[in-house]
Amino acid sequence: MRDNAAVQNPTMVRYGFNIRTKTGQRVDNIQIMAATSGDAERRLRQMYVQCEIIERREQSVSRRADAANTEYHGPRARLDTPRGKTGTH
Repeated sequence: MRDNAAVQNPTMVRYGFNIRTKTGQRVDNIQIMAATSGDAERRLRQMYVQCEIIERREQSVSRRADAANTEYHGPRARLDTPRGKTGTH
Protein backbone atom coordinates (compact mmCIF):
# COMPACT_ATOMS: atom_id res chain seq x y z
CA MET A 1 0.00 0.00 0.00
CA ARG A 2 1.37 3.39 -0.99
CA ASP A 3 1.45 6.37 1.32
CA ASN A 4 -1.03 9.05 0.18
CA ALA A 5 1.38 11.85 1.08
CA ALA A 6 4.07 10.26 -1.09
CA VAL A 7 1.69 9.93 -4.04
CA GLN A 8 0.46 13.53 -3.79
CA ASN A 9 3.88 15.06 -3.12
CA PRO A 10 6.54 13.84 -5.56
CA THR A 11 9.42 15.50 -3.67
CA MET A 12 11.24 14.57 -0.49
CA VAL A 13 13.23 16.92 1.66
CA ARG A 14 16.84 16.40 2.67
CA TYR A 15 17.38 17.84 6.13
CA GLY A 16 20.92 18.69 7.17
CA PHE A 17 21.95 19.11 10.78
CA ASN A 18 24.97 20.30 12.72
CA ILE A 19 24.70 19.16 16.32
CA ARG A 20 26.47 18.99 19.66
CA THR A 21 26.16 15.62 21.39
CA LYS A 22 25.34 15.26 25.08
CA THR A 23 29.09 14.80 25.75
CA GLY A 24 29.95 18.05 23.93
CA GLN A 25 31.30 16.57 20.67
CA ARG A 26 30.33 18.57 17.59
CA VAL A 27 29.01 16.56 14.62
CA ASP A 28 28.56 18.37 11.30
CA ASN A 29 26.65 17.58 8.11
CA ILE A 30 24.25 14.87 9.25
CA GLN A 31 21.84 14.32 6.34
CA ILE A 32 18.41 12.77 6.80
CA MET A 33 15.78 12.25 4.08
CA ALA A 34 12.26 12.68 5.44
CA ALA A 35 8.80 13.91 4.49
CA THR A 36 8.60 16.42 7.36
CA SER A 37 11.00 18.24 9.65
CA GLY A 38 9.42 16.48 12.63
CA ASP A 39 10.26 13.06 11.15
CA ALA A 40 13.84 14.14 10.45
CA GLU A 41 14.33 15.48 13.98
CA ARG A 42 12.81 12.33 15.51
CA ARG A 43 15.26 10.15 13.56
CA LEU A 44 18.14 12.41 14.54
CA ARG A 45 17.25 12.19 18.22
CA GLN A 46 17.00 8.40 18.00
CA MET A 47 20.65 8.34 16.90
CA TYR A 48 21.89 11.19 19.10
CA VAL A 49 19.94 11.21 22.37
CA GLN A 50 19.89 14.59 24.17
CA CYS A 51 21.74 16.37 21.36
CA GLU A 52 21.63 20.13 20.82
CA ILE A 53 20.78 21.19 17.26
CA ILE A 54 23.16 23.99 16.28
CA GLU A 55 22.07 24.39 12.64
CA ARG A 56 19.28 22.97 10.48
CA ARG A 57 19.05 23.08 6.66
CA GLU A 58 16.42 21.93 4.14
CA GLN A 59 16.76 21.01 0.48
CA SER A 60 13.98 19.65 -1.75
CA VAL A 61 14.97 16.71 -3.90
CA SER A 62 12.97 14.88 -6.54
CA ARG A 63 11.63 11.50 -5.56
CA ARG A 64 13.00 8.75 -7.80
CA ALA A 65 10.05 7.23 -9.65
CA ASP A 66 11.95 4.05 -10.50
CA ALA A 67 13.09 3.31 -6.92
CA ALA A 68 10.02 1.19 -6.14
CA ASN A 69 9.72 -0.28 -9.64
CA THR A 70 12.63 -2.67 -9.80
CA GLU A 71 12.55 -5.45 -12.36
CA TYR A 72 14.78 -8.49 -12.72
CA HIS A 73 16.56 -8.54 -16.09
CA GLY A 74 18.57 -11.72 -15.57
CA PRO A 75 22.17 -12.19 -14.49
CA ARG A 76 24.73 -9.61 -15.55
CA ALA A 77 28.00 -10.58 -17.15
CA ARG A 78 31.10 -9.63 -15.20
CA LEU A 79 33.36 -7.69 -17.52
CA ASP A 80 36.25 -7.30 -15.09
CA THR A 81 37.07 -11.03 -14.82
CA PRO A 82 38.95 -12.70 -17.69
CA ARG A 83 37.18 -15.86 -18.86
CA GLY A 84 38.93 -19.19 -18.58
CA LYS A 85 41.60 -17.93 -16.19
CA THR A 86 41.79 -19.70 -12.84
CA GLY A 87 42.63 -18.08 -9.54
CA THR A 88 46.07 -18.08 -7.96
CA HIS A 89 45.05 -19.98 -4.83
